[in-house]
Amino acid sequence: MTATIIDGKEFAARVRAKVGDHVTRLKDDHGITPGLAVVLVGEDPASQVYVRSKGKMTVEVGMKSVEHKLDADTSEADLLGLIDRLNNDPEIHGILVQLPLPGHLDEDLVINSISPAKDVDGFHISNVGLLGTGQKSMVPCTPLGCLMMLRDHHGSLSGMDAVVIGRSNIVGKPMAQLLLNDSCTVTIAHSRTKDLAEVVRRADIVVAAVGRPEMVPGDWIKEGATVIDVGINRLDAPEKGEGKTRLVGDVDFDSCAARAGAITPVPGGVGPMTIACLLANTVTACCRANGLAEPEGLTA
Repeated sequence: MTATIIDGKEFAARVRAKVGDHVTRLKDDHGITPGLAVVLVGEDPASQVYVRSKGKMTVEVGMKSVEHKLDADTSEADLLGLIDRLNNDPEIHGILVQLPLPGHLDEDLVINSISPAKDVDGFHISNVGLLGTGQKSMVPCTPLGCLMMLRDHHGSLSGMDAVVIGRSNIVGKPMAQLLLNDSCTVTIAHSRTKDLAEVVRRADIVVAAVGRPEMVPGDWIKEGATVIDVGINRLDAPEKGEGKTRLVGDVDFDSCAARAGAITPVPGGVGPMTIACLLANTVTACCRANGLAEPEGLTA
């Protein structure tokens, strides 16, 4: 079997186009421009790249983009003060504090200081609780992107057997909850799961989000299963030259693709969906704040 490749770049472009269309309607029909504020503390190189990309795509879909770049030694009081101002700014509908934060800042305290209605990362404890009880919430971007791709590929997920490998608060746990809310039978597996290979082999859907390069081999995959690879791992690639690296996921792509019915590549799979879903969440937050109908196909 040769797996269908689920093209995250192409799907993310479709999501961004839907977001752009809805932004245009909000402007034309209601005079409202969704606004996203991103807060970056320090000069982490990877975070700087992400923030630039987020800002660029926010502007491309017609939304207001605000960036606050703070020194690495910014005090917790100053950061919380900025978040409070953004919470009370009616032109800002989404707030994202780029992680990781410098060590002297309490990430949980900072995230939970964001208004849950503006928490477009979906990390606030209130949104975690709402998602866990099946209520309307802001949903973490990466799991939301995975869910969108699964729905697009399968249509209904009802009754499917899903295994999520990884139990992080950012991906694993919310991913399991989203699949459960779509009527899958869900198992969360992790490093201490007994006979992990057999657990994975029974799954119609495998979501690998464990952070270990190429951990899942093809012989763990049920014939025809759908594999969503959330992992982004950088390995040395001496064949490309001294100091060169390559990106790989949490599954061994070639062997898994030989058995799966569909699979996401790395790069070009789940990654592009994360920013697309951040934009979608911002539009959703804007609509909710103004008592307007939420955009179809952009929420869980």
